[in-house]
Amino acid sequence: MQRVLDFLKQAGTYYLATVEGDQPRVRPFGTINEFEGKLYIQTGKVKPVSQQLHANPKAEICAFKDGMWLRVACELAEDDSREARASMLDAYPDLKAMYDPDDGNTEVFYIKNATATFSSFTAAPVTVEF
Repeated sequence: MQRVLDFLKQAGTYYLATVEGDQPRVRPFGTINEFEGKLYIQTGKVKPVSQQLHANPKAEICAFKDGMWLRVACELAEDDSREARASMLDAYPDLKAMYDPDDGNTEVFYIKNATATFSSFTAAPVTVEF
């Protein structure tokens, strides 16, 4: 899990894929935070990605840096605790201009049932599960 966290932080931007009906939806994300031994992402409840994840928690994350890419097939589960939301906003203080742990909109999801695959054109893939 630590290797996934480090890669995503270093990449800066990753892409989150969800499903809406029978249509895949992909968008850039930048939040990744470790809290109580789990990896978390953040969004707003008013965004379509939130509704998509509540309807179908299966997702995939993809990032690229330095000739290597990471794909994480997973489920995303909401953590409705104030502590998890506050931890995310403390890790990304720039978000505090738009989000607050008590605003009713800030939402965090943790990654579960994950299979992460690190790939490149020059080395065999490495897979980790968490």
